[in-house]
Order: sequence, then structure tokens, then C-alpha cells
Amino acid sequence: ELLNPANKSDKVGRVSDASTADALAAISASTSAFEKWSALSMDERAGILERTGELYEENAAELMALAVREAGKTRFDAVAEIREAVDFLRYYAAEARNLPKEARAIGPVLCISPWNFPLAIFTGQIAGALVTGNTVIAKPAEQTPLISARAASLFQQAGLPENTLQLVQGDGAKIGPVLTGSPQIAGIAFTGSTETARLIEMSMAGSGRAEAPFIAETGGLNAMIVDSTALPEQAVRDILSSAFQSAGQRCSALRVLYVQKEIAASLLEMLEGAARELTIGDPWNPATDVGPVIDEDARRTIIAHCDAMKANGRLIFEIPLPAACQNGTFVPPTAVRIGSILELEREIFGPVLHVVEFEAGRIDQVVDEINKAGYGLTLGIHSRIDTRVDRICETAHIGNIYVNRNQIGAVVGVQPFGGEGLSGTGPKAGGPFYIRRFTRNAGKVDVAQRTLMPGPTGESNSWILRPRGVIACLADSDEGQKRLVALAAAAGNRTVTGSSDNGKIRDEIVADRIDAILVDGTISPEMRRQVAEKNGRRIPILDADDAAFMLHAETSISEDTTASGGNASLLSAVA
Repeated sequence: ELLNPANKSDKVGRVSDASTADALAAISASTSAFEKWSALSMDERAGILERTGELYEENAAELMALAVREAGKTRFDAVAEIREAVDFLRYYAAEARNLPKEARAIGPVLCISPWNFPLAIFTGQIAGALVTGNTVIAKPAEQTPLISARAASLFQQAGLPENTLQLVQGDGAKIGPVLTGSPQIAGIAFTGSTETARLIEMSMAGSGRAEAPFIAETGGLNAMIVDSTALPEQAVRDILSSAFQSAGQRCSALRVLYVQKEIAASLLEMLEGAARELTIGDPWNPATDVGPVIDEDARRTIIAHCDAMKANGRLIFEIPLPAACQNGTFVPPTAVRIGSILELEREIFGPVLHVVEFEAGRIDQVVDEINKAGYGLTLGIHSRIDTRVDRICETAHIGNIYVNRNQIGAVVGVQPFGGEGLSGTGPKAGGPFYIRRFTRNAGKVDVAQRTLMPGPTGESNSWILRPRGVIACLADSDEGQKRLVALAAAAGNRTVTGSSDNGKIRDEIVADRIDAILVDGTISPEMRRQVAEKNGRRIPILDADDAAFMLHAETSISEDTTASGGNASLLSAVA
């Protein structure tokens, strides 16, 4: 039985959990359907995605209602999520038509999606895998089965052949290992926690599919840096939305605010005043700014953290909840003081802002602290000193950087989204590389190191490629080693060489000094297991023929150019 997070008296629906037998049957059906689906032309498959997007729009009211009642999203967030889901369908359809004819599907793909974007991420994963000719087994979060079931039915209505998309609902702890450990699964796309990603990889390592692609997006301790040159009203607006919109339940949400000491008191006073104007309550009310968190377990975890902070005298402000919130899983928007991002052992997935004050001249140390935390999903910067912004962008190990704007709401095809380190493996969702990870023989990718992405006037969006770092090159022959080293070096990376049973490479993996493993052929089950069992960040394993594009790390930078007086380049634009 499913209850509305905003009102426990509202029974939204019921769901029957899949059994182990159901999960195995889904894998079998998906495997059987693969040959027929992959034989269709890319244009036919892209057309089905585009028709699905049209059906999403035609059924937007129903999808919005499900997002509000089942996931507790505000109407504003629900509408934005539907738009993002449609963007994924259309963008991946367009990207697929640009793939070389030699590109081939890899087989049945398992897509494991979260409850915080139960339509957009669910759709994006599935669309990327389907359009490249793969069949899909979709395992949505158990908190949001209804909207995923409705979305799957719209794929079918758009013309998706029978058994091409299998929907498996239920408790991930029970049926997850059955799905992730199947040798018939050719690849996995996952959004969730770092620890769950490790468990999935361990299951994959024991399945006999050592080189199966694994795309993981695993959250982050996202920071924003505000210096004394920032426009305070603009900074407060962007802090407020980044930290508290969606009740702080976005992977990209602001968790740690670094504010320069000289402006901290006035900025925090302004922030508290603005936060007290937020409307907290029923997400069905169009006036609501902050809705509930997803369930009682989440509420208890967040409240326990806030209580511990308050007991230590760290509270800056806590916005009281209206009486009408008592029957839901609401958490008051809260701000607390800490000394450093390194004090936080994990992400608090809710409307809690941690504030650190820093002295002028210490911005380089602030960036070092953020990098040492190990996460690398989003970073906000509020500053009108261009050289400072450029230096932070160059030294921060972050996937998505936002300058003089909020740090949520990445737009598909404009701000490709995804992190590095503890925040994920890449490639970025909504970016040029994503669907290639679901293919073989897609050919070499020739791209610029910095690409200006489309976007509205007043906003500059760049997609930047840089070396991933240290690449372990595994080949069983000297010729193979030379080839791998050349590929890695061409992307600007450093290399460590050896074979799958090389002790030196294993030591480097254990010491967390390897950023990716490039293989020519196969990787030994023992090394695959060692990579999977490793705590912390996930290390992608790349086939030299199919995934050399991932020797680059991707960074997206989005800047509000109006904050510094506008985009001066427009003055020289040719009419």
C-alpha cells in the first residue's frame, strides 16, 4: 500500500512486489526479445522514443498528479520533471541518429532508478539503452512504482514491441541480487548510493560478465562558494533554491555553503529572512515551495542529524512547520554551522544547509577541502572576479559547476549531468557520450576539448573534456600494451601497465590511485572482484574498442552572464 508523503491518510495505490521467479522471467523475456529489437533501424527506434515523448506531454496532467501524490513533489517540480523526461527522449533519439551505422547494441540492460526523480531518471536510463538497440529490465525505486508503471505503459503505447521493456517492481534488497548477478545482463545503469553501487559491482563481478558497462551516479556533498564580491540578493535567491527546493532531495542540491567571513553575518540574516517566507505544506497547492521528504525513515534520519547539530550549539535557523504538516513526513528547512565540509561523514538528503565561514585569501584552501571530501557532483560559485572563477573551475574536481546561479536543474543537452570520484563513473546523462556506453563498435569520437552548448541569452554553457587521470592499461601482449598506452596518452592521461594478474596494478587499485582501467580483451575475474570490493569511488572498466571516449573526464560549466553586467561577447556578434 502506497501513502502520500504529505498526508498519510491519502492512500495513493497498491503494488505487488515481484518474486525471484518474476525477476528471472523478466531477464529471460528480455533476452529473447533482444534480437528482434536490435534488428530494427536506429531511425525506427528513435521514432518510438519521440512518440513516447508526445504521449508524456499528452498525459502530463496524470503524470504530474502521480509525481505530487506518490513522490511528494510540488507542482512546479512535477512539471519540470515531465519536461526533463521528454527532453531525454528527444535528445537521445537525435543523438542516436548521429551514431555510425557500425554501432551495435550490447544486450539486455538493467536500469535501476531512484525515487527522487521517478520519471526523469527512469526515462533517461531506459531511453538511452533502448534507442541503441538494447532491451531493458527496469527496476524503479520501491517508493515510486506507480509513476514508473504509467511511464512504461506509455512506451508500449508508442509502439515498443512486446517484452522489449520489462518492469520489475519490489524490494531492491530481495530481487536486486537476482538481477545484478545474472550473466545475461550486458550492462547496468544505476542512480543511488555509493555503497549500493559497490554491492552491485560485486554482484556483477561474480556473474562472469567482467567487462559489462556499469554507469553509476551516486550523489554528493555539494558545496557553494560565496565571496565578498557576490551580489547578496542573487546569492540568497540561489542558495535558497539550491538547498531547499524539492525539500533538498536532489542529487545536485546544495549541502555546504562556504561564505566569506566579511559578509557572512549580513548574508545569513538575509537568507534566514528569505527562508521564513517559504511556504511549506501540501505539494498539491500551487503556492507551496517546500513539500515533504519521501518517507518516515528519511524524516527520522534527517531530524536525528539536525538534533545532534542543535545539541552542539550549531543551529543558525530552523523554519517552523505549519500545523497542517503534522500528518506528513515534513522536515523544517534548517541551517547549521560547521567548521569544514570534512566534518560531514555522509550526505544528508534533505532540506539541511551546512554553513562554513572562510577568511579572504583562503579560497584555494576551501577548494582543497572540497576536493578532499572526495565527492564531485555539483559546485556553485558566486563571485564577480573572473580570474577567481576560472581558477576554481580549473582546480575543483567537480562534474557540474554553476557560476552566479543556482546549482540545480541541469538541462538535457545543455548541461550534461554527472559527477566524478565518489559521485559516479560517467558518462554524463543528457550528454553526447551517454548512449555510446550502451554500444559496441561506435567508432572513435572526435570532439573539441571545450564545446559551447546551446542555451538562452544571458547564460553561457560549456562542456569541457580533460584527462581522467591515471589509467591502468591491461593487455596480454606487448603490442596490446603499446596500443592502450597510446590511447590513454592521447587523452592526456598518465598510465600504469601490466596484465590482469599484475601485482603492481592491484596495489595501485587498493591505494585508490587508479582512475580507470583500460583493457584490451578481458580482465581476470580476480581483478574484477578486487575493483568491485574496493570501498569508495567506483573505477570504470573500459574496453579499448568501445569506450575509449571515457578516457576523458567531463565537466559542465553553466554561468549566468547577467550577474557581471551581461555577456560582452554579444557586442561583437554579427547580426
